[in-house]
Amino acid sequence: MHYLTQELWFPDANEAFEDGLLAMGGDLSAERLLLAYKKGVFPWFENDTPILWWSPDPRFVLFPENLKVSKSMAQVLRNKRFKVTINQDFGAIIEQCASMKRTGQEGTWITQKMIRAYTKLYELGYAKSIEVWYDNALVGGLYGVDLGNGVFCGESMFSKKSNASKLGFIWFVRNTNYKLIDCQVYTKHLESLGAEDISRIKFLKYL
Repeated sequence: MHYLTQELWFPDANEAFEDGLLAMGGDLSAERLLLAYKKGVFPWFENDTPILWWSPDPRFVLFPENLKVSKSMAQVLRNKRFKVTINQDFGAIIEQCASMKRTGQEGTWITQKMIRAYTKLYELGYAKSIEVWYDNALVGGLYGVDLGNGVFCGESMFSKKSNASKLGFIWFVRNTNYKLIDCQVYTKHLESLGAEDISRIKFLKYL
C-alpha cells in the first residue's frame, strides 16, 4: 500500500492491488486530481475513511463507435420531450448525484469534500456536466472530468425520470468527439449502452 503525503505524485497504476486499490492519503487539490486522472487513477472513498485512490483492472470503458441505442431509446430521442444541455448547472448535477439512493449502497461516496473538489475542477474548465430537462425541470444528468486528450472520465449520473440519464449519456456521446469514455467500473446500465472491459495497460495507452 502506498501512503501519499503532501508531495504531488502517484505510484505507477500497475502497482495497484487486485481490487484496484493503489494508494491512500494525500488531498483533493485540483493539481492532484488532474495528475491522478492523467495516470489512470481516481478517488473513491466515504466520509469515515481516508482518501482512497483506485486504478481497476480491467477498466470499464465505452468506445463511442460502439454505442448501442435500443429501439425504445431511439423512440425517446425522436420524441424530443427531453432537452439536454452542457454545463448549465454543474452544482445541481453533482448534488443530485450525491443525494440519489442506490441499490446496495447505504451512503454516498460523493462527499462534501468531493463536491468542493470537482466544483473547483469545473471552475477551472476540467469538469463538465450534462443536464437533462423535462418541462423545464431537471430530471437527470451526469458529470465527469475532461482531460483535454480525447478521454472523458465519467464520474456519476442520476435519473429522476425513466430513461433520463440514459438519454443524456447517449446525447453526450453522439454530440462530442471523444475517443474514449471512461466508465471506471462495471455497471449493467452502461453495459447495455455498449461499454466493455479492457485491460488497464490498454486503457493507460489512451491517456
